[in-house]
Amino acid sequence: MRRFLCLLLVGGSVFVVVACNRAQPPAQSQFRPSATIKDIMDSMVDPSADALWESVATIVSAAGTEERRPRTDEDWLKVRREAITLIEATNLLIMDGRHVSKPGEKSENPGIELEPAEMEVLINQDRESFIKFAHALNDASVLALKAIDAKDATGLLDSGEGIDTACENCHLKYWYPLDKQAEKAKEGAGSVRK
Repeated sequence: MRRFLCLLLVGGSVFVVVACNRAQPPAQSQFRPSATIKDIMDSMVDPSADALWESVATIVSAAGTEERRPRTDEDWLKVRREAITLIEATNLLIMDGRHVSKPGEKSENPGIELEPAEMEVLINQDRESFIKFAHALNDASVLALKAIDAKDATGLLDSGEGIDTACENCHLKYWYPLDKQAEKAKEGAGSVRK
């Protein structure tokens, strides 16, 4: 009798757990993407990458040579904020449900770059590569952040090439894959790097 009651109790518990799990609605994403990839590129990626690239430079002009680099704690903090924005923008770019642009939005340079709808098709056909490109930009941006945290202007300058390469590799595949530069890059490497 004791054994029967134990089995009945365990069986009833399993039934309740299974029934409760079936009654729950499917999980919904907690995210609410409203900005497009184009919006994130225009408002976060481009300005932050530009700020990092421009933060360290040697400018030679008729007036002389200017060595540009962060010097004060405030300078380093400003460039650090740009690196953080760039790093986190890479996560936003690959968020499920994010579209390349608003419906019907057209290319700013038709004939040079693909139309946004064409870009979205390419991304959806090979989402894994798109994610790899975003991760490559993230990795390159993390190197910039490490240089910033070390207050290493040379390291920050050197990280700029990795950021540029990560951006360009993605653009060659999704933004202007038919451009002569893209074709040349494909020939030189056998294919665009992933």
